[in-house]
Amino acid sequence: MLFLLNEELSFPPVDYADENGLLAVGGDLHPERLILAYESGIFPWHDEPPMWYSPDPRMVLDLENYKPSKSLLRRIKKGEFEVKYDQAFGAVIRSCAALRDDTWISEDFIESYNKLHEMGIAHSIETYKDGQLVGGLYGLSIGQAFFGESMFHTVTDASKVAFHYLVRQSQKWNFNLLDCQINNDHLLSLGGIDIAREDYMEQLKEALAKPKKNESWKKYSPQDIFL
Repeated sequence: MLFLLNEELSFPPVDYADENGLLAVGGDLHPERLILAYESGIFPWHDEPPMWYSPDPRMVLDLENYKPSKSLLRRIKKGEFEVKYDQAFGAVIRSCAALRDDTWISEDFIESYNKLHEMGIAHSIETYKDGQLVGGLYGLSIGQAFFGESMFHTVTDASKVAFHYLVRQSQKWNFNLLDCQINNDHLLSLGGIDIAREDYMEQLKEALAKPKKNESWKKYSPQDIFL
C-alpha cells in the first residue's frame, strides 16, 4: 500500500512499505519532516514529489566488527590526506550531487540539509589533499545513530578515508547504529551488512533513547582518532 502524504507531519508504519522499500509519496523536505522520517526508520529519495523509503533488509555498518583494510590504513598513515569535520558541509553535499549521474540531491535537498547542518544535526567529514577538498561524506546524527546519506571522491580512497574516520568517531562516542540505507558493492567493501528491517528498528529505538548531540563537530579533532 502506497501512502500519499499531505501537510500533516506524520508517516505511516514502515511495515506498509512495498517490496522495493517505497512507503509514501508527497509531503515536503522541511527539516522537521526529515528529522521525523529518520527517527521513524525512513529516508527520502527524489523530490518531485518526495519519495520516502524504508527497505527490508536495511544496510548498516557492523560497528563492533569493523576492520579497515591494511591498504587503507597504510594510506592514512602516509599522511597524504587531512581530515576535518563540518568545515565545508555545503561543498560536500554539492560535490556529492555533481559527481553522480543518477543524483537525487536537488536544490531543495541541499537547502533542507544545509538547514539541518545549521541546527547541528547534519554533518560532513571531509578529506583534503594539498589544501583542496578531494573527498567526503555527509549525513545526520540523531541520538547515538548516524544516518549516512552520500559520499564523493576526486582522488582514490579519499571517501574511504572519510568513512573510516566516521566509523572511528562513532565508536569513540559509543554510537550503536550507522545506517547505510541500501546495499551496494562499495558499502559492502567497507563492511556494510544487511539486517532485517525489524532488527534495524530495534537498533534505531535504542539509539534514539540516548542523548542527542545537536552541535557542530568543528571542535572535535580527527587527530584524536585511533586508526
